[in-house]
Amino acid sequence: MNEAVVFSNLEKKFDSVKTPIMALDEVSFKVHMGEFFGLLGPNGAGKTTLINVLGGLTRPTKGTAFVFGMDVLKEPQRVRRAIGIVPQELVFDPFFTVKELLRIQSGFFGIKDNDLWIEECLFELGLEQKTNANMRSLSGGMKRRVLIAQALIHKPPVIVLDEPTAGVDVELRENLWKFIKKLNNLGHTIILTTHYLEEAEELCNRVAFMNQGKLSSIQNVADFVNQPGGIRTVFKQTLETI
Repeated sequence: MNEAVVFSNLEKKFDSVKTPIMALDEVSFKVHMGEFFGLLGPNGAGKTTLINVLGGLTRPTKGTAFVFGMDVLKEPQRVRRAIGIVPQELVFDPFFTVKELLRIQSGFFGIKDNDLWIEECLFELGLEQKTNANMRSLSGGMKRRVLIAQALIHKPPVIVLDEPTAGVDVELRENLWKFIKKLNNLGHTIILTTHYLEEAEELCNRVAFMNQGKLSSIQNVADFVNQPGGIRTVFKQTLETI
């Protein structure tokens, strides 16, 4: 099976005054092309650090990651064109409108005349009424939708979502997943981190459980979806093994 993303022996150590913090500890696994893959774990498990390595924001102490065979350390520009990352933090220039921001993001990837795709993203994400709204006027939930549109602007084959529905209402969550599932059905590979276990159980093909920087296990969702307690029981058991 072709692999979209490969994490190979990743370690990330952060120096501190008292003792070094091992954010990633020999993490290795593969995400298949076209897969909907979940990363689960408590706060501090290493999920965001892993995504930051993939996006070139954090340099690992050891090991590397690959996107369609491209080394994130050696070919960062090519990797950026292949992935779209939705971070947890809401960081924007407050002086642009929604459409201006997305046009600027398109230009970053050298894409001209991208308005049709921009309009489709705005519609699918429920932002069509906010096209000309200034970013500083939007609510937190609306800003998160714009973050997702930004990540999708260059139609990347791999889409990484770091807690995308944290703090958003139920309606947005349902609309968002309808759109993301549509993209996955069209062939996009999705990597999701989430605190909502039921969300991962419903959406993902496989899930990786992380804790304290270590990979505890990777399991097929179909194997435990009908078990008593479902994903919650498996999540608790895997965390207890570390």
